Amino acid sequence: MSVLIIAEHQQQQLDEATLHAVTAAAKLGEVDILVAGDKVEKVAEQAQQIAGVRTVLLADAAVYAESLAEAVTPLVISLAKEYTHILAAATSAGKNLLPRVAALLDCAPVSEVIDIIDAQTFVHPIYAGNALQTVRSEQAQHVLTIRATAFAPAATTGGQATIEKVAYETSQNLSRFIDRTLTHSDHPELTTAKTVVSGGRGLGSAENFAALLNPLADTLNAAIGASRAAVDADYIPNEYQVGQTGKVVAPELYIAVGISGAIQHLAGMKDSKVIVAINKDADAPIFNVADYGLVADLNVAVPELVEQLKAIMS
Repeated sequence: MSVLIIAEHQQQQLDEATLHAVTAAAKLGEVDILVAGDKVEKVAEQAQQIAGVRTVLLADAAVYAESLAEAVTPLVISLAKEYTHILAAATSAGKNLLPRVAALLDCAPVSEVIDIIDAQTFVHPIYAGNALQTVRSEQAQHVLTIRATAFAPAATTGGQATIEKVAYETSQNLSRFIDRTLTHSDHPELTTAKTVVSGGRGLGSAENFAALLNPLADTLNAAIGASRAAVDADYIPNEYQVGQTGKVVAPELYIAVGISGAIQHLAGMKDSKVIVAINKDADAPIFNVADYGLVADLNVAVPELVEQLKAIMS
């Protein structure tokens, strides 16, 4: 069995989500990684060092500069015949690319895989994470997106993969890149952080969201997340959304501030090791999954918590 992973990167840096996909792929067979981009030799060298990777396929061309799914799909299809499994992390990029690949290969994809039983049997969540479904596929090829939080990251050193350049497919001109707006943050990346502080509609405003959560996140060296209600209210950009229609996280510590605990939000964070909830509503559903709950006014409780944490850490 051989596995092809589509690497996700920012042109100069390999995304950590790919490391989690490598761990999953190692259960299936020999692992190759496809790095497609423009001037991405540095990314290929990083992939070369990942433990357990056999070959790094480098497609370096201007057509892949923005990693558009419409441009990368023909390349993946041209390589697919050599592989029994094609994987990507279940990120926005992976979930945009692999359904196109599966359609052209005429196979049914399996999304958000959290466990691999064998080469044909996979487990993934359904019904907003309230049930787990075990799927057995008799297809010749399998297309899978991997939920990063379910697998440990592969080691970034110790690998001795070879780098092979592959010919690129010409653009089909099905789409064109217009613009990209990136939000820069001094906090850790949301999906890989060990501690996450999330805020909800209860914070009341974008100003209050930042004023209360930023000091807490700074003190704990935590990533900042948000419920969909907070995102819809424009308290924070949607790339911080945690939940069924946002990002899935499983940190060691998750602090939910002013979040009621709608099922869509719980689907994105209930696998956290320790969950702390702060809400003035004692009947809020978030307390049903919380390990520790504080029924209090968040405007008073959060600053007091920050002061206590600073005193302990000083």
